Amino acid sequence: MSRRQVSLLVVAAVLALLLVLAPRVLLVVFAGVLLAVFLRGGGDAIARWTGSGKDWGLGLFTVLLAGLAVGIGMVAAPLLASQLDELWQEVPQAVRTIRKWVESWAWGRWILDQVDPAQLMSKAGGGAAKTASTAITTTFGALGNMVLILFLGIYMAAEPRLYTRGIEALVAPSLRPRAAAFLGELRETLQQWLVAQLFSMTIVGTLTGLGLWLLGVPLALVLGIIAALFTFIPNIGPVLSAVPALLLALAEEPVLAVWVVALYLGVQTLESYFITPLIQERRVELPPALVISVQLLLGVLFGVLGLALATPLAAAGLTTVRRLYVDTYLESAEECQAARQQAAG
Repeated sequence: MSRRQVSLLVVAAVLALLLVLAPRVLLVVFAGVLLAVFLRGGGDAIARWTGSGKDWGLGLFTVLLAGLAVGIGMVAAPLLASQLDELWQEVPQAVRTIRKWVESWAWGRWILDQVDPAQLMSKAGGGAAKTASTAITTTFGALGNMVLILFLGIYMAAEPRLYTRGIEALVAPSLRPRAAAFLGELRETLQQWLVAQLFSMTIVGTLTGLGLWLLGVPLALVLGIIAALFTFIPNIGPVLSAVPALLLALAEEPVLAVWVVALYLGVQTLESYFITPLIQERRVELPPALVISVQLLLGVLFGVLGLALATPLAAAGLTTVRRLYVDTYLESAEECQAARQQAAG
């Protein structure tokens, strides 16, 4: 076995071992890589515009992001807090309105007759402590992951070559130029996906918030932000983001809920069939069935984090298979076989 084959085998074995022993750690690290690609891409863009160095561009971009987050927080936090409090107060009223609407139909009364409220309350009370404990544990775990992702992203964005050289050093010297080219292409793939995704999130959030405001749905600002954030999770996210808007619309009047459903369907159709394909054309081509399959798999295995990272992981995986397996292995094998046949002939 050659040195090249041994180096590739060692890298594959290490990755397989990590996938078995610590898959969640790999997800957190990948999220950090995604953040690093975003920070470095923004920093490089500022460096090109200003003519400064890349490190200065990265620092300026990071400061701008932090300032933007603080500014939005200071301006919008009081409004968001009041709207979220109003949302929390209006959800029970929406549930009561839905119940009255269901009771107006014979089939609805039959369904409600089959439900024992006392039994439901007993089950809810018995599991309240366990649910609260699980929620607290999950919240602290999510906050810890966010802190880790933040620091990983900053460190990797500050010195990307330090980490890429470490990866390149794991393979044989003859493979290092090809490994460097592959890592560069992988970074470009993730960067293009991020640009497309951020643009789609902005468009969806703006159109949704504006449409809900025109329809007279309460808390249009909060619902628009929710729609933008959930757009990060394709296919499933838009459905989840429509639930609170639908509840609030039903609390006003059932006809308004129909218009809200039409609004969400229209915005998501525009995003799915026009905005995203135009942005991702010749950049990141992902088969929809592959994306949904990866989402289901990672969502079941790793929850929200796996679901959120499913699409960029699919993009990175597709690039990896295309470059390391199809182009490098299969086409090289065919070229070697053709050379042997030509020599024999």
